[in-house]
Amino acid sequence: MSPSPLSRSSASSIASQAKNSPILSMLARTGYAVNGILHLLIGGIAIGVASGAGAGSGGEADQSGALGALASAPGGVFVLWVVFVGLAALGIWQLLSAALVREPDATKRAAHVAGELGKAVAYLAIAVTAFTFARGGSSNSASSTSSFSATLLASPGGVFLLVVLGLGVLAIGVVFVVRGVRKSFTEHIRVPAGTAGKAVVGLGVAGYVAKGIAVGVVGILFIVAAATTNTSQATGLDGALKALLGLPFGVVILVVVGLGVIAYGLYCFARARLAKL
Repeated sequence: MSPSPLSRSSASSIASQAKNSPILSMLARTGYAVNGILHLLIGGIAIGVASGAGAGSGGEADQSGALGALASAPGGVFVLWVVFVGLAALGIWQLLSAALVREPDATKRAAHVAGELGKAVAYLAIAVTAFTFARGGSSNSASSTSSFSATLLASPGGVFLLVVLGLGVLAIGVVFVVRGVRKSFTEHIRVPAGTAGKAVVGLGVAGYVAKGIAVGVVGILFIVAAATTNTSQATGLDGALKALLGLPFGVVILVVVGLGVIAYGLYCFARARLAKL
């Protein structure tokens, strides 16, 4: 039996009230800010790897590496708890956004809902990892991704599934690049006037393009892992960024992408204040 229109209306009203809660909005903005911190650290680690500083330190240029750096810093445990709360709240806010999508076209609505749910899963996954570090544990995103790929590859139709996953991640990377080039991310923020606005948009363009490149390479590595049945190729963001070193002028490319990821982190700080919530 499908829910009655009245039941759907009540559920929608409750979700809308929760989403518009001043407390949840404040915590969601905190989530954007701590996401900025993580991207600053990831970009810094990537540049360190490019310069050779991270080659022997085992620094991971991904969320686990960033959270690990926070855990070892003075006062880092407190920051980790803030990261957990902020990203968990942002994930919940995205789930509520998915539930409240209003789009008459079924295809567009499904795409919009899928996008909101994807962001919710990503934020909540990082929140769980932050929770692990805050409690004194540790996590290795590269190993987890490689292990997941191995499990997927061993399942029936695993090669096909891994290729589909890789194409999906590659598509997300392309979306980030397009969003940066077209500046469509500005639809979600209140762009300030004058120089401040130009600076925010500039950081967003650089950040979205750089993150799109990094995410796109992650997708390519999944596809390579499927084609070669070598799951050690699929190591997530850390492996993707370090794979750039194998390209001609790889060091320069990795430094530029690292700077772009830092730009995305700075944009996240601006978004924490300017986001349309």
